[in-house]
Amino acid sequence: MRELGVESGDLMMIDIYHNMLWPKYKGAVFSEAFSRARDIGREVRFSHIAPTGYGRSAYSTVDTSYHRYPYRILFDEPYDRVPQWRVALRLISEVWRSRSELVVLPGYHRVEYWAMLLACMVRGRRRGVFCDSTMRDQPDRPLKRHLKRFFFRRCDGIFVYGQRSAEYVMAMGADPAKIIDRCQAAALPHAYSPEQAAWQRLSNAPSADAPRFLFAGLVCRTKGIADLLRAFAKVLKQQPAATLVLAGPVVEGEGLRELATSLGIDGATQFLGALDIDQLADQYSQATCLVLPSHTEAWGLVVNEALSYGCPVVVSDCCGCIPELVHEGETGHVFVTGNVDDLAATLSRAVNSFGEVETAMRNCLQVASQYTPACAGRSIMDGCVKIIEENRP
Repeated sequence: MRELGVESGDLMMIDIYHNMLWPKYKGAVFSEAFSRARDIGREVRFSHIAPTGYGRSAYSTVDTSYHRYPYRILFDEPYDRVPQWRVALRLISEVWRSRSELVVLPGYHRVEYWAMLLACMVRGRRRGVFCDSTMRDQPDRPLKRHLKRFFFRRCDGIFVYGQRSAEYVMAMGADPAKIIDRCQAAALPHAYSPEQAAWQRLSNAPSADAPRFLFAGLVCRTKGIADLLRAFAKVLKQQPAATLVLAGPVVEGEGLRELATSLGIDGATQFLGALDIDQLADQYSQATCLVLPSHTEAWGLVVNEALSYGCPVVVSDCCGCIPELVHEGETGHVFVTGNVDDLAATLSRAVNSFGEVETAMRNCLQVASQYTPACAGRSIMDGCVKIIEENRP
């Protein structure tokens, strides 16, 4: 959709800021939020600080087809190339000139977002903030904890992802009445349909004799790939026809290909590199399960994606999406983060648990249907209205 000019004089009831245009899922969710705003007679303006940044363009280009709403881009270069002071000054100026009823901040973890908060406080603007952290996501540090408490307590609303994120902000001193569960949703191909996904799954799912384990994402050690390779080596001894598929760009220099070779599993391990959204759909339909062995994972959008194709999951217990998406034995299994033996045992258990492909597929599709961009967009916009209505003078 058409971009609004940076100097647009449009007066908006709600201003929503986000860091980058790049994520497809944000495009899908914000498109639905914009649609919801029109349905309820609200005006909303979306502003992205930059089109991309921090190496995201190495994974894929910006696909604007998912951004079906009016938006602005404040800087026409990658986020990490814009001096922080410029970003801070621009955001302060945005807030200072804004006449909206609510400003939604993109986060709380950068200096420029603190600048936005302080500008909102000085100008008396209602403010909300997006939060996707959990207690298991990053190590707790006393100074950061106190700063987060200050930030959250001075917001009129906090948009969180699910139960674990809500528990996190409450532990940081947030008022539970101000917490809004905004739901999390993946961006799927435009032609996606659950019926087609079900047909693909029933047609392509591997047999229990030749299981196929899939990882999708950045192939690096913080995603637990070294653990996965070692666990797969154990599984391969029991399941000699098994295959491990790693779909995503490989962080070279971490020795993961070499580790696969030293473990003797290179012949059964496929490093596919970056795949587009349609190619990933094919991989989900062909996998016994998705494996997400991350050492830190605020949510895990690939779990939403996998379930949308009827593919169950095996995830580490640090993943934020577990309470909502991973129903033990039905849509997936959970293992102890960093425990190679537990991961290996869980992969073997998954082969048996999800041997009844149609049952597992229907469980996955049913859960995924509750976490769509439409649900997420509606939760954001209804949350914005709630903040405005509950904080009127």
